[in-house]
Amino acid sequence: VAVIADSTSRWAEALREMSGRLEEMPGEEGYPAYLASRLAQFYERAGAVECLGGARHGSLTAIGAVSPPGGDTSEPVSQATMRIVKVFWGLDASLAYARHFPAINWLTSYSLYLDTLKPWYDNAFGRDFMQNRERAMALLQEEAELQEIVKLVGQDSLSAPDRLTLETARMIREDFLQQNAFNELDSYTPYEKQGRLMELILSYNRLCREALDKGVTDIQKLFAIEAREHIGRAKTVPADEYAQKYTQISEEMAYQIGDIIEGGGEQ
Repeated sequence: VAVIADSTSRWAEALREMSGRLEEMPGEEGYPAYLASRLAQFYERAGAVECLGGARHGSLTAIGAVSPPGGDTSEPVSQATMRIVKVFWGLDASLAYARHFPAINWLTSYSLYLDTLKPWYDNAFGRDFMQNRERAMALLQEEAELQEIVKLVGQDSLSAPDRLTLETARMIREDFLQQNAFNELDSYTPYEKQGRLMELILSYNRLCREALDKGVTDIQKLFAIEAREHIGRAKTVPADEYAQKYTQISEEMAYQIGDIIEGGGEQ
């Protein structure tokens, strides 16, 4: 069961108003001193549940929407919430304006359950699943740093490996993270398919870097291979067909990049 509270900021404002009328000692920004404990009472109800009346077990997930004025997460409600919860999804207006949904900022969001869940992921999908996640996050972080340079001197001034990082990060953002809620195949994706899709994108990055190390100078040839376009459409492959299709794309990608390394064949 999931319980969604929208929004805890409005609830906290009402609590502040009531506290003021009761002439209680105000805390930071006028909120009552017990704000954090009241928030904790709500969030700490979440977790594993043993139902009354029988040997039934389940889980209760509490999701609170915090909407601080001006998006300032340094205000008391946001800070108190982030000290209590172990998962934070930071919504980003710039992503929403860019039509990137869900508009969750991958750099500010985090989960403290990763170490707890890692054995389960390793057992269910292999050790590569979490390792690929770490590689993808590293590429997205590096992209954010490179974008600062691009704003000053332009993308053409970057080295080939840095341009490859930008292209791979774009693929992660648009071909993996971005979803279409109105597309039946894209609105929900099995874990196995997610893992294979991320593996395709990271394999493209690895093979291209190997090509650059082996002397390929025209990076645009690596960007123009047909397999890269196939990766972009891979998330719309039906769940019962993705295994064969992804294997085919992987083989095409290795062949086409290998052809560029050898210096033969038009892409």
